[in-house]
Amino acid sequence: MEKTKIPAHVGIIMDGNGRWANLRGKNRSYGHRAGTANVERITEHAFNSGVKTLSLYAFSSENWARPKTEVDELMRLLGLYFKKFLKKMQREKIRVAVMGDISALSEKLQQVIAKSVDATKANDRGILNIGVNYGGRQEVVYAVNKLIESNQPITVENISANLYSAEFGEPDLIIRTGGELRLSNFMLYQGAYAELYFTDVLWPDFNEAEFDKAIEEYGHRHRRFGKVQ
Repeated sequence: MEKTKIPAHVGIIMDGNGRWANLRGKNRSYGHRAGTANVERITEHAFNSGVKTLSLYAFSSENWARPKTEVDELMRLLGLYFKKFLKKMQREKIRVAVMGDISALSEKLQQVIAKSVDATKANDRGILNIGVNYGGRQEVVYAVNKLIESNQPITVENISANLYSAEFGEPDLIIRTGGELRLSNFMLYQGAYAELYFTDVLWPDFNEAEFDKAIEEYGHRHRRFGKVQ
């Protein structure tokens, strides 16, 4: 792939697991398992394509409202994901980071996440930033409260510097799979000038070729950031 216009930071709203399963006469958990498997494929492809930071919307702060059985399965899959791919992230020199309030998770899952984050903190090939119990509005409140506590002025720059993902920069491109045309509380503040790409393809079917389509479309965009160019 031509790498001159590869976005440095890509965010993905991974939507459509449940509908994908329903189309196959399976329960939603079946779809979430397929979606988790797809994370590995797309993560590897994104970094091989030249992406430096990949931010994935794994579990939103609103997802707690889903049926308990589905939430429990999602938590189980998160734990398995962090355990299973830790060695691969180490081998590929990818740093694992998490944005969101993980204090609401079980102590066991918090420990699994903390281990992955700590074990990969020195890796420098790329950053896999996973949103867990994450919400864009809540993130802004978190940043503002930090400023108030430290008696700093509330400015655009200071809010940006205190977001969960502050050190990783703003996304250049946000992709949403599954056909919905909204951001659903994902990286609202730092995504103000991100290019948006929506596709009807459900997340488990969003393969490497579909990712390349999004990158190609991004390459045709002319980003002005409010200026006349």
